[in-house]
Amino acid sequence: MNKYEDTYHRWETDPLQFWDDASAAIEWMRSPSIVFYDRKGPYGTWFSDGVCNTCFNCLDRHIIDGRGEQLALVYDSPITGKKSSLTYLEAKEEVSILAQLLLNLGVKKGDTVIIYMPMIPQTALAMLACARIGAIHSVVFGGFASQELSERINDAQPKIILSASCGIEPNRVVEYKPLLEEAIELSDHKPDANLIFQRTELAAKLDGNTFLDWDIEIAKVRESGKRADCVPLASSDPLYILYTSGTTGQPKGVVRDNGGHMVALKWAMKNIYNVNPGDVYWAASDFGWVVGHTNIVYGALLQGCTTIIFEGKPIGTPDAGVFWRVIEDYKVSVVFSAPTAFRAIKKEDPTALALEDHDISSLHTLFLAGERADTDTIIWLENNLNIPVIDHWWQTESGWPMAANPMGIQELPIKYGSSSVPMPGYTIHILDENGDSLPANTLGAISIKLPLPPGCLMSLWKDDQRFVSSYLDQYPGFYHTADAGYMDEDGYLFIMSRTDDIINVAGHRLSTGVMEDVLSGHEDVAECCVIGIADDLKGQIPIGVIVLNTTTIKLCSDIESECVQRIRNKIGAVASLRTIITVDRLPKTRSGKILRGTMREIIDGHDWKMPATIDDPQVMSEIISVFKTRSLLG
Repeated sequence: MNKYEDTYHRWETDPLQFWDDASAAIEWMRSPSIVFYDRKGPYGTWFSDGVCNTCFNCLDRHIIDGRGEQLALVYDSPITGKKSSLTYLEAKEEVSILAQLLLNLGVKKGDTVIIYMPMIPQTALAMLACARIGAIHSVVFGGFASQELSERINDAQPKIILSASCGIEPNRVVEYKPLLEEAIELSDHKPDANLIFQRTELAAKLDGNTFLDWDIEIAKVRESGKRADCVPLASSDPLYILYTSGTTGQPKGVVRDNGGHMVALKWAMKNIYNVNPGDVYWAASDFGWVVGHTNIVYGALLQGCTTIIFEGKPIGTPDAGVFWRVIEDYKVSVVFSAPTAFRAIKKEDPTALALEDHDISSLHTLFLAGERADTDTIIWLENNLNIPVIDHWWQTESGWPMAANPMGIQELPIKYGSSSVPMPGYTIHILDENGDSLPANTLGAISIKLPLPPGCLMSLWKDDQRFVSSYLDQYPGFYHTADAGYMDEDGYLFIMSRTDDIINVAGHRLSTGVMEDVLSGHEDVAECCVIGIADDLKGQIPIGVIVLNTTTIKLCSDIESECVQRIRNKIGAVASLRTIITVDRLPKTRSGKILRGTMREIIDGHDWKMPATIDDPQVMSEIISVFKTRSLLG
């Protein structure tokens, strides 16, 4: 581990010098003289006296360096059949025009702008346009429910909202304007205007007053010849707000700064993802998730890559070979995806026949995050792709990886089930309920010693106290990740579940992640999850929910019995897992996370509401029907 250990030790020995060196990779309007200022914000601020602009570093600097003709954005939509691309020069032109339009609409530095849009190039341009003029963007998943959108409107209080006429799903068209209108009606705060990008698949009726036509307004600015310049911003000025679910039901607005964010992402793109300027990088994610911010837009463009904007699904648009087709078509070097995408591909095409039709020799690494990557899926990918498959761990709050296999520094040995080792900036402790450090291989609460490194959340939007109570109070001196796991004797981190998913079975604390890994090892199981439900005798007991491969010919009842026996053989009777339920599909968020908590609430008979981030609400009706059939509901 020499290279990794040397790098981590260099940070550990002198963290200020380490990040000062890393900051030299950013083009500053005024270089910072203070690396870390501990008297501002809940835990401190990075590069507080530096002046910079994120959009300049994403677009303008590459043009100045002579690479303006390189492709910056590539759009591929197998759902609509449309493809397009923009060079760095073209992207700068479009962003400058849109930024000028925002200025014309009264948006100024420090104002907020909500972006409620689908996976199209205009969404990325909107983010960069806000960054160019110092407006703070908040991207909300296109098609989000009106109530959820209204809560974000009330909290962010946007000057304007950027949206589109519709989103395109494989089997439906989602009209955005009615959802947006209802959200505004429900909100106390009213935006000054709404700019709507009209898609050819479905146009919205606009009043030309508060709802403006994107293309018409852009044409006016284009004709005027005015273009917005990059606005100088303090390093600590907010770049964006990204809302994540709160335990109270009120969403938490994670705030990211400009300077520290750029320094961290520039460092990560090379040292973790091992991509260079000119490489084609594909994060198969949604703009509304943190990966869409970190990897599709800012990280890839800061590093001078060509980034892929994909409007499709891993299966069904049109088949299980679409990922391989995209990699071949654009000569993708690195892919980032949630493991659920590849579990879906494996379910539809377990022998990877579709891969035989495509040349993916350009691909040198696949990174997985968002859900725990089961060993069976990783081995399937390794056997079929013959490249490193890297599970790594981070959160919306961290903004970049906390633990990873740093491919740009040194390729470390892979341990299945582990997200590898801590990255510079992160001192990871496994704590017990009293806040004491636990020994190796002992399950506990994963916590990060303060201060958090550059790129992590500064606070929550206009709510420092909630930031402190949510993340810092439980273990003083540490950031509480709400993830549970352990570190082994070699310093490898194993993320087992959210702390809420550690179940207590008759006094035994058990990880659902361990059980899921056992179930996923069954040859007929494509996907699975384990949830802990209330039990009068033992407090909680686990049940397994599985999805079978499409090629499976065994009876469901036989597979369920075999899965129960696997748990007994590999974990023991202490697990008390005696019930396995087979379903056609699992409920997931649009970012691929399985909605375990919602299923638990349904079975336990608690009040529940449809998760705002659910990919397809219809799946909940299917799940409830199966639960009723199996007598799990009272």
